Amino acid sequence: MTDGMRVTAKSLVAAANAEITTLSVADAATLKDSPDHLFVDLRDVRELEREGTIPNAFHSPRGMLEFWVDPDSPYFKPEFGTGKTYVFFCQSGWRSAIATKVVQDMGLSPVAHIDGGFRAWCDAQQSQQSYDDNRAANKARQKAVDKASG
Repeated sequence: MTDGMRVTAKSLVAAANAEITTLSVADAATLKDSPDHLFVDLRDVRELEREGTIPNAFHSPRGMLEFWVDPDSPYFKPEFGTGKTYVFFCQSGWRSAIATKVVQDMGLSPVAHIDGGFRAWCDAQQSQQSYDDNRAANKARQKAVDKASG
C-alpha cells in the first residue's frame, strides 16, 4: 500500500526518534511530580475523556501545538514559555515523536517524549487522572501562571 509514497508515517517516526530524547515509562514516572517538568498530552480531547491522562498533564491538541509553542503566534500559551523540560506523549508514542522533533526544530528546549505513549504508561500501571480532574488541575495551574505574569 505504500507504493508511490515517498515518505511514510513509519519513516517519519523513525527519523524523529533518531534525533530526540526518548524516555522510558519508568524514567518518565520519576519526573511526573517534578516542578521542572511539564507533561504535555497531545491526544484528541475524546481520547482524554475516554481514557484519562497522566496526572496534571497539560493538554495541547496535536493540531495546535506549533501555534501554542510559538511566542510570536496569537495562539501562544504561556505554559510553553516557562523554561521547563517538556515531556510529550500521545497514545502510542508516534504522534509525540514527530511533535517532539517539530518543537525541538522550532527551538523549544529541553524536550522529550515517552516511549510507547499513554498506552505504555497504563500498561506499566502508572497513576492516571480523569479528564475532569485534569481540567480542574489545569485551571488552577493557569490561575497561578496568570498571577505570576501579572
